[in-house]
Amino acid sequence: MTRGGRDKENDDPERKCIVSGESQPKGGLIRFVVGPDNVIVPDILFRLPGRGIYVTADRAALDKAAKKGLFSRAARQPVTVPEHLTELVESLIARRVIDLLSLARKAGKAVCGFEKSKDWLIKGQARVLIQANDGSERGKEKLRPPNGAESLISCLSAGELGLAFGRERAIHAALAAGGLSNRVVEEAARLVGLRGAEDKQVGEIIAGKDTKDA
Repeated sequence: MTRGGRDKENDDPERKCIVSGESQPKGGLIRFVVGPDNVIVPDILFRLPGRGIYVTADRAALDKAAKKGLFSRAARQPVTVPEHLTELVESLIARRVIDLLSLARKAGKAVCGFEKSKDWLIKGQARVLIQANDGSERGKEKLRPPNGAESLISCLSAGELGLAFGRERAIHAALAAGGLSNRVVEEAARLVGLRGAEDKQVGEIIAGKDTKDA
């Protein structure tokens, strides 16, 4: 399983990271292109024209690429790397996760709030449990993620999660199965790489008590 949440065995095209030299499916990478005035531009949606330059969705890898001149080497020309590039990419990926969650909410594929999330978990409607990383640990322990890979996401703050649901803050949310859910998981995995602590942010983590006892 890649950082972007895809299996290597599927048909996702592979690209080589300019830092590690390793090839992996694009879902686990950040794409960049050389934009106007030879400035490096993050292509979060993989749509911008031009030759792609790929870096693993990992904070240390991005920092190294920026500091060691690896973008210029990959582009085979001098390029300008924006200041605080890693923070820029992180904010763009976070916005992408929030936007996808908002789409899922509008499609009836996501709910937020403790009781609604608990209800979906008990009924087996939830594929993914989402919990804010700055929420009360005691409160989060009362809900248990569904079984299966990547069934818990906790790389968003309460403020960020709230944005997806039109609230100031949200601590708990649940996602139903489907294409949007897959995309949220994939983008959240990239965000985790940029924020760190992957094993605590996306995965098969049991958060505490069974939902039926909460």
